[in-house]
Amino acid sequence: MPSLHPSVSSTLHRPYFVMGVTVAAAAAIVGAILAGPAVADGWRLLHWVCKPLATALIFLLAWHAQPALSVRYRRWILIGIACSLLGDVLLMLPQDLFVPGLVAFLFGHACFIAAFLGDSRFGVRPWLLLASLAYGAVNLYLLWGSIGAALRVPVIVYVAVLASMGGQALGRAWAFARRDDAAASSAWRAAVGAMLFMLSDTLLAWNRFHAAIPLSSLWVLSTYYLALWWIARSVQRDDALIEAGAAQ
Repeated sequence: MPSLHPSVSSTLHRPYFVMGVTVAAAAAIVGAILAGPAVADGWRLLHWVCKPLATALIFLLAWHAQPALSVRYRRWILIGIACSLLGDVLLMLPQDLFVPGLVAFLFGHACFIAAFLGDSRFGVRPWLLLASLAYGAVNLYLLWGSIGAALRVPVIVYVAVLASMGGQALGRAWAFARRDDAAASSAWRAAVGAMLFMLSDTLLAWNRFHAAIPLSSLWVLSTYYLALWWIARSVQRDDALIEAGAAQ
């Protein structure tokens, strides 16, 4: 008879993963806050090393999650996190690579949407999708005058994809909970991550296009890493799913 519980060695709650992500994320945030204007500043180098490191550790966390919700779901989540890792690198370099970084994250959100579509139709709860799109539209409206003409089209596309990802994740979790689906807990973890991603990008946009937010790196990066963490955690199946599979 197959085991009803994932082994200790394969579970997502590995202490060294938790500690590694926490330390790397904290170091990335501290380095960003304390970095001086010089490119060779030690704090900036700490940020450059630890920012992608934290994302890479979250990638490994999703990679090692056992048993996975599905092979397809894990694959798309991993590709999405890898795109986020690329976006991390592009946005932190001294060159102005905002648009390439935006595109990398856009593809990441598209991958997350693809993962969520494996077991739910697009717009499974239309009102939640529309609410998410409306949230993105309101932010665009409020920031429109501060966004340069060259960035307006890329930003519009990005906001549409990000809001669609958030609305799909939330709608999927809501639908699963309403029908008492065994994957509901996993779906809610993904939805929490999606909402945090939207919050992180909202803070980033207001800080970049409107006015500097005090300790912006703390708020933007902490919500960003929590977003990726919860999305990565959604890869692992819950006991209810494991038991259901064992009973068949």
